[in-house]
Amino acid sequence: MKKFMNSAATLAQDSLEGFVAAHGDIVMFGAEQKYVRRRELSPGKVAIISGGGAGHEPMHTGFVGRGMLDAACTGHVFTSPTPDQILAAIRETDSGAGTLLIVKNYDGDVMNFEMAAEMAIAGGRHRIETIIVNDDIAVERSARGTGRRGVAGTIVVEKIAGAAAQAGAPLEELKLLGDAVVAATRTMGVALKGTTVPQTTRETFLLGPDEMEVGIGIHGEPGRSRDKVTDASSIVALICRHILDDFGSLKGQPVLLFVNGLGGTPLSELYLVFGLARAFLEEHGVVIARSLVGTYVTSLDMAGISITVTQLDERLTHLWDEPVQTASLRW
Repeated sequence: MKKFMNSAATLAQDSLEGFVAAHGDIVMFGAEQKYVRRRELSPGKVAIISGGGAGHEPMHTGFVGRGMLDAACTGHVFTSPTPDQILAAIRETDSGAGTLLIVKNYDGDVMNFEMAAEMAIAGGRHRIETIIVNDDIAVERSARGTGRRGVAGTIVVEKIAGAAAQAGAPLEELKLLGDAVVAATRTMGVALKGTTVPQTTRETFLLGPDEMEVGIGIHGEPGRSRDKVTDASSIVALICRHILDDFGSLKGQPVLLFVNGLGGTPLSELYLVFGLARAFLEEHGVVIARSLVGTYVTSLDMAGISITVTQLDERLTHLWDEPVQTASLRW
């Protein structure tokens, strides 16, 4: 598999340098290029930091900016950022109101963000709260192990918490708000082709010409089942049924419907999926109050889609609508 890169080892850093050069009006590198931060920080505002491995672009660096993240820490492809990267971001962006860490529920991310938070708190200068995002219903709930993964719903949490922070909400309130958004969000994805990892140039899983992987993760993990490919209406109905079953009931409830491309799916297909998902949910009494369609949380070049549903109330809708100015999301 051919890729535009100088080497697999430098791909993540080379990409970040191009990203900062392209969006220098919004972002800049932090100290020693360990992370990307807002060019203009807001004094007295709670700092919001997220991050993860490269390969999920535009998440997370694409969402650094006014009304969303203050900093994003990026590791190598599909590898968590290190605690020293995260700690450096905390130290530079915390203006005294504390820091909210938004972390996807993967072992490496949780461990490294937790270590950085402990080091920051031990220094006596920082107050830290952490939100663990676990919106992926393809993974069964369990008292053991990591549990559900954090996937596309992460940017819904970042947008809503970011808007509240921009409006001056205190750290403790942001923690409660973020946890509420996580609890109100469900995601599930399907892939028609696996991810090609730069280090190996091989796909993480191979599918036959008539197969699809149902319930994939964003690091190229295989799904919960391998099914025969069928028409788009049937695939969307399968995902939406799982989401509705997990919620229990959404009849009469307003929601955000978010259809996300995983890197190798054309926008025309994403809009097709959105139309089908909207029709299916409305047939089941769900009110589509807000929508988002596009390629926002990827798994490199995976040909796939995910559908995210977030149950809204008046406050969450207002915060979703608040202005945002980032490289990849703005209104």
